[in-house]
Amino acid sequence: MAVKERKKLAITGNQAIAEAMRQINPDVVAAYPITPQTEIVMTFSQMVADGRADTEMITVESEHSAMSACVGASAAGARVMTATSANGLALMHEVVYIAASTRLPIVMAVVNRALSAPINIHCDHSDSMAERDSGWIQIYSESSQEAYENMFLALRLAEHPDVLLPVMVMQDGFITSHGVEIVELLDDDEVKEFIGEYKPLKPLLDVDNPVTYGPLDLYDYYFEHKRQQVEAMKHAKKVYLEVGKELSKLTGKEYPYFEKYRLDDAEVAIVVMSSAAGTTKAVVDKMRVQGKKVGLLKPRLFRPFPADEIAEELGKLKAVAVLDRSASFGAGAPLFTEVRAALYSAGKSVPVASYVFGLGGRDLFPEDIEPVFEALLSGNLPKEESYLGLRD
Repeated sequence: MAVKERKKLAITGNQAIAEAMRQINPDVVAAYPITPQTEIVMTFSQMVADGRADTEMITVESEHSAMSACVGASAAGARVMTATSANGLALMHEVVYIAASTRLPIVMAVVNRALSAPINIHCDHSDSMAERDSGWIQIYSESSQEAYENMFLALRLAEHPDVLLPVMVMQDGFITSHGVEIVELLDDDEVKEFIGEYKPLKPLLDVDNPVTYGPLDLYDYYFEHKRQQVEAMKHAKKVYLEVGKELSKLTGKEYPYFEKYRLDDAEVAIVVMSSAAGTTKAVVDKMRVQGKKVGLLKPRLFRPFPADEIAEELGKLKAVAVLDRSASFGAGAPLFTEVRAALYSAGKSVPVASYVFGLGGRDLFPEDIEPVFEALLSGNLPKEESYLGLRD
């Protein structure tokens, strides 16, 4: 499909997110600065100051307050966005659950950063993985371009009447958030038409139809309300593809649950999310030249987790390695656990190895990935969780 030529800018991932927010022009943004997210709201607030967006900016005293303000604004009927990282997301934890349970379609850019202690400002996925059961939809981005486009997908997904759940859009701290790439921007008018006018369901400011938000909900109905969230997540999985097909008409790209890279004829594969997928693709290409049938599966949508579809793809292989940029102390790493459970539930007896990498921002190099593929090809898989790039 032919796609028209558009404006291209050499910008950081954070600036790409800010551009998406400007084009969306939300009613309210409430945020608190934290590295490496700060540039998003700093850039966007300058856009507001310059009259390029007419968003109501709310500067608060903490991330807990930021999400609380977002909840209040969204309940009132506003289109609401925010951004955070790491300890800021952890400080929001209580209100993150409230936003999801109240079914508020807030969109939040999360620039992944390691959680303390010790203090670390660089990338891993411990912050967003800590919120994986909070009821938020989670979309992960490999590049600045993906992060930019995922913001539009997230907004439409969150506001869909069959979903009405908040969405996190992730990108890797410093790696993509501060790295400069060429990002192709949609036209402002295209974005405006794609996202449409927000029509809130039962807003607090509709005084002719009064409603109550945040009531005491004991055992009489709490269970049923949680069950409704489960159904909303099921709907989100279907709506994600529907919205992705609409967005593809503008971009010419596809927005599946996961990207397959040289996977169709592969014998073995690595599963990894976000920026590390780019490094893995380079290794796949190198080993293909050597005649080795290796491939990659890169999840984009992590919540809801597309278990059946992933099991269908990986179930054809001889062996799989899952690379996690976070650890789960006392249990299997998050992505590994999901993938292995999906294969087991589908009756696929494929050996799955677990590797943890990149904690605290440590780089993942091609020479770290090649031995993983060699182990998969030889069938000599580690029986326990292994660690890439870890000093002895």
